[in-house]
Amino acid sequence: MITNLIRSVPTALLRMIVLSVVREAGEHNYATNNILDQYDFIVVGAGTAGGILAARLSEVTNWRILLLESGGPPPPESFVPAFNIALIEGDADWNFRTVPQRFSHRAYQDHVCPFPRGKCLGGSSTLNWMMYVRGNRRDFDNWEAMGNPGWGYESALRYFKKAENYRGKRNIHTLSYHGRDGLLSVEDKRWSSPLLTGFLKAGQQLGYDIVDPNGPEQIGFSVADMTQRDGRRGSTAETYIKPAAARPNLDVAVNAHVTKIIFDENKRAIGVRFRQNGKMRTVRARREVILSAGAIGSPHLLLLSGVGPSKHLQQHEIPVVVDLPGVGHNLQDHPSIFGLAWTTRKGVSISIPRLLEPKSVKDYIFNRQGPFTSPFGVEGNAWSLAEKGDPYWPDLQYLFISGTPALDSGLAIWDLIGYRKEVFFEYFGHILGRDGFSIGPMLTRPKSRGTIKLASRDPLQAPLIDPNFLSHPDDVETFVRGIKFALSVGNASALRDDFQAVFNKKVLPGCEHEAPGSDAYWSCYALHMASTTFHPCGTCKMAPSSDPYGVLDSNLKVRGVSGLRVIDASIMPLITTGNLNAPVAMIAEKGADIIKLDWGAPVAPLP
Repeated sequence: MITNLIRSVPTALLRMIVLSVVREAGEHNYATNNILDQYDFIVVGAGTAGGILAARLSEVTNWRILLLESGGPPPPESFVPAFNIALIEGDADWNFRTVPQRFSHRAYQDHVCPFPRGKCLGGSSTLNWMMYVRGNRRDFDNWEAMGNPGWGYESALRYFKKAENYRGKRNIHTLSYHGRDGLLSVEDKRWSSPLLTGFLKAGQQLGYDIVDPNGPEQIGFSVADMTQRDGRRGSTAETYIKPAAARPNLDVAVNAHVTKIIFDENKRAIGVRFRQNGKMRTVRARREVILSAGAIGSPHLLLLSGVGPSKHLQQHEIPVVVDLPGVGHNLQDHPSIFGLAWTTRKGVSISIPRLLEPKSVKDYIFNRQGPFTSPFGVEGNAWSLAEKGDPYWPDLQYLFISGTPALDSGLAIWDLIGYRKEVFFEYFGHILGRDGFSIGPMLTRPKSRGTIKLASRDPLQAPLIDPNFLSHPDDVETFVRGIKFALSVGNASALRDDFQAVFNKKVLPGCEHEAPGSDAYWSCYALHMASTTFHPCGTCKMAPSSDPYGVLDSNLKVRGVSGLRVIDASIMPLITTGNLNAPVAMIAEKGADIIKLDWGAPVAPLP
């Protein structure tokens, strides 16, 4: 269901904007109906990782590749970056929900939050906020130090550069850290509200530099780089799958929901079963099955296929192929707080009427410029120095948005986020529809861990998603520090004086018993308002054999079986210090080369 936010856009105008882009982008349904009975490699999931893998493996001309996707082609509106918010809870979203959270989400309906995941070619790269953030060099060096050889920063950087087609002009001092010959288009942000200048200036007033977070160091304030091409979304469906689908050795099947991995008597993965158009089909793999169904889908499919904690499988009467306790454990996400809001003078932030002005529409259709080129409200990021350990390995990131949760006058955003209606209107009711901005502190290295478990043995029933947000008390303490830093940014003279920024000091319902502005109040605030940033990972982590909760080796092979790998965000032993789309692309590029080397295929030189 398309949200009320997009329903409010005149249908003719929406259609005109979308068609202008889709016609230019070309036909976007490049799936095949002629599926063979056997392939060399079967890739399950056509999101960021799966799309890249299928494209790279199909470079070997004598291999036949099948890419299976549960969803359909990218929806037409996904090509327009500003329509990203309209894709959540639509047909291209799995429409997952978490289980009720025990510690957090006290301001949310039933203590539950939406958990968007892409369900179409391109996966979450088709509905995300398009920010290209690799993470911190220490993330990858730490992966290697944990017992995963070959995953250190120097190797990761070469695969980041291999994937990247950097077309920006802003980061001229860090060009050696960027790639220009890859398929993943990365561009300068094409439009920003006037508030972005205030955000960057506020950072400088606090002693921070304006940086390229994908350069040598991450600490500082930055304009968000975008995975886009000429003002259109640059999902992996467009950048990888579409060009590769023209090759005769790659078949792409949409609306094909994989229900089980098939193992032989030697515990070798020899194929998969999937449902398509109401019929069950079996396809066999001569070489390997590769799961790229994401941090939710990959562990779910392993569990359904008998690979996972034996007690859990037995509870659901699933025959155990191999007892792997770590499958579905180690779930990590970046929790964020999006309720810290400031009002400003008129005309400086994003709004729906401003987005739909004739000038904005014309600017996009004819020049690929203006507010339609950017995800709705996205402006910039910042990373502050860490107080404990290495100060340059930040535990907090800050998303600057040129709008508040009340920017649509209470029409739809509150429900999309998942707030309880009475909490939203009591807390934000006095700023409905007003210009303003939000600064969202995000925990980049949270200590809380969650799980993915089976709700039943029915493969069509969603798994139980429990991020277990803020279960570790250190995460709440870190949030308090992050809130204070966000307040110092929003209240800096660059925003206070130049834009008349005024913080929303309304006491949050549920925290009235704490002194406003105290650490206890902000702790209460975090437990009420923090939620997902849509970055799940870690549920099939790679680890040395000494780790009983490891699922994969450093070559991404599943323990205890053969012919099966997992290559997506679920392999991460620890979450990276930033948005996840870029590191997932790196993982897929590296994973493709690992497979080629294992099977004696040629590997292109790295940049």
